[in-house]
Amino acid sequence: QVQLVESGGGLVQPGGSLRLSCAASGSIFSIYAMAWYRQAPEKQRELVARIFSGGFTNYADSVKGRFTISRDNAKNTVYLQMNSLKPEDTAVYYCNADLSPGAYEGAWNYWGQGTQVTVSS
Repeated sequence: QVQLVESGGGLVQPGGSLRLSCAASGSIFSIYAMAWYRQAPEKQRELVARIFSGGFTNYADSVKGRFTISRDNAKNTVYLQMNSLKPEDTAVYYCNADLSPGAYEGAWNYWGQGTQVTVSS
C-alpha cells in the first residue's frame, strides 16, 4: 500500500508564508512526478505545481513567482513553499503522485488526504 501524508497547513495572514510537505511511504519502486493540487469551496480541484523526476517543474499562472515546489528524492517527499499568500489561495491542498509500486508494474496515481490552508486577517 502507498500512502501520501501532507503536513504544514494552517492559518496565515495575507502576505505571509507557509511550507507544505508530503511524504510518500509504502511499496514504492519509482516516483515519476509529484504535484500539489488545491480545491477551494464550490470550485474544481486545480493543479498548483508539479515536479518531475528529472527536476522539471510547472506552475499554475496564479502562483508563479510566489510558490516553489521542490523534492527530496531520498525521502520520497515533496514540498511547496508558499510566499506572499493571498486570500484567494485559501483551499484544501492535496498531494498527488505518479509512481510505480513495483519493478514490473506500471504507474499508478495516488492522492493524499489534503491539508487546509486559510489566508485571512
